[in-house]
Amino acid sequence: MSPAPVQSPETAAPATPQTANAGWGADPRLMHDEPLIFEYHHEGNRGLALPPLDVPAPPLAQALPGVALRGALPAIPDIGEATVVRHFTRISSLNFHLDKGFYPLGSCTMKYNPKINDEMAALPGFQDIHPMAPEEGLQGAFQLMHELHETLKEISGLDAVSLQPAAGAHGELLGMLLTRAYHESKGRPRRKVLVTDSSHGTNPATIQLVGYEVVEIKTGPDGDVDLQKLKEALDEDVAAMMITNPSTLGIFELKIREIAAMVHGVGALLYLDGANLNALVGLARPGDMGFDICHINLHKTFTQPHGGGGPGAGPVAVREMLVPFLPVPRIEKRGERYHVVTPAEAPQSIGRIHTFFGQFGAFVRSYTYMRMLGREGLYLMSRRAILNANYLRAHLEKRFKLAYRQTCMHEFVLSGVEQKKKGVRVSDIAKRLLDFGVHSPTVYFPLIVEEALMIEPTETEEKKTLDHFIAAMEQIADEVDTSPAIVTGSPYTTPCGRLDEGRAARELVVRWTGKALP
Repeated sequence: MSPAPVQSPETAAPATPQTANAGWGADPRLMHDEPLIFEYHHEGNRGLALPPLDVPAPPLAQALPGVALRGALPAIPDIGEATVVRHFTRISSLNFHLDKGFYPLGSCTMKYNPKINDEMAALPGFQDIHPMAPEEGLQGAFQLMHELHETLKEISGLDAVSLQPAAGAHGELLGMLLTRAYHESKGRPRRKVLVTDSSHGTNPATIQLVGYEVVEIKTGPDGDVDLQKLKEALDEDVAAMMITNPSTLGIFELKIREIAAMVHGVGALLYLDGANLNALVGLARPGDMGFDICHINLHKTFTQPHGGGGPGAGPVAVREMLVPFLPVPRIEKRGERYHVVTPAEAPQSIGRIHTFFGQFGAFVRSYTYMRMLGREGLYLMSRRAILNANYLRAHLEKRFKLAYRQTCMHEFVLSGVEQKKKGVRVSDIAKRLLDFGVHSPTVYFPLIVEEALMIEPTETEEKKTLDHFIAAMEQIADEVDTSPAIVTGSPYTTPCGRLDEGRAARELVVRWTGKALP
């Protein structure tokens, strides 16, 4: 399949007002000329007019303390509603997003977010409730959280779940706090946590944040943990080992049970960074592998939007011995009712790590996805994610160096070292892909692979989309061989071309600095 034709610098016509359609910037290269909202200001051109107050209004000085009073009215522009809507509709199309094109970020798992999830989250019974309402009025929400809790228990193979963490890194923080509380309850807090050199950068950051010493374990030539290095690092000062399985290399750690036995042999806990759970659901359970703690990214595995799309959620599943330390409040089912566990009922709890119960809107969206797919559908989700990744790997390894040759799970890592020899970096390839309507894969990660391209197609993409991506990558490989300047000068079809990234970082301007409005 050939990709959509993309203009090169030799054939691209300059963008002019004459080449754009009358509907404001059909040519994306003109869209950077869209004015700021403040520049649409026209005195008296307001889209909203309020009637005069029909009740006496107290002077502001009586209603508010002086420190809260403005010295002047805010510089809100006078603009008609139609202009506002059109302005924001135009600029909404500038950024690349999942509803616009393929987004194969490795490890980040940027899959399509079904719109039914948002419809369910917008139901009045979910959207309009307040967490401080009486328990009798929240039983439906509590039921959803409890059923989500039970589903995640089954998926993880562990004994209990905290829904409070708001992201994967937040889940890591909870996992390490639970680790500390567990060892302190035994009278020996310990001081070290092991982590692999292919781990997410948040792992060592979290370890240090909680006050542990980071000990890095090298990856072997096959991409698996070097068991000899692990053996040398293990002693009774080790509190836990954090590991991602499948790893960020897209490889399943076949010796995981042996690793678990080694870690448990010195009394330490085994923590799973669950960012790659998209490859395991319905196929393998972390608890059965020997993990004691596991965070689960609802915003990766179960289609809750993340990044610019909204808040995430990173529930943490644990073994029975860690349950007393879980955060409160949490929900338990007692008889036919759902009960809020309070601090008084959990004296060993580490306390609250999030307001109320966690990101409830995220719970509704992920719960909807799980119920729509069912047990068999979730099983097929992981299988298709693995199939899609291996389909891409089998095609792209013909033109790019494959970092590790094992059959991959849900993602894989290429290396652009051969292209670098010809003057093209993977950052150039990333920019060129935008001309094909494709977002870049993750680049320069994992750090142990030179010129890394980390690719994850997920299960939500059709074969036609994957074929388009393959064809685009093949064309770029051809351009590197024959006309590398095409790649290093890209992109050509985006609202902005290449920026001076160093200058942009040093001279960042993030607010409007025009003349203040009256």
